Amino acid sequence: MTGTWEQFQRLTDAEDYFHFFGLPYDPRVVNVYRLHILRKFGLLKETIDQQMTDLQERLLRYRTALETAYQTFLTSSAQEQKLFKVFQQPAPHVVLLSDLVEAPTHG
Repeated sequence: MTGTWEQFQRLTDAEDYFHFFGLPYDPRVVNVYRLHILRKFGLLKETIDQQMTDLQERLLRYRTALETAYQTFLTSSAQEQKLFKVFQQPAPHVVLLSDLVEAPTHG
């Protein structure tokens, strides 16, 4: 990887990140999971930012983080990952089996 921190700061599209880091990707996967991959990458990136100060080392770790985010959606779905609030909220008018457990009777 020969990109600079300044170049990284200007990236905007998922494809730009993959090209910058020299990572292969399937455009069909990126088209389907674009926001989810970028969200997962962003979360991993936040952790790296808290742990590292060296910019070049961050870029190396970011590359691994993007690869991890992409690989996640090759084997998992958006619903399973629950990265966005819409997937974290229970569906309306759904009763969970755990809600149907009979309360103990006193008597």
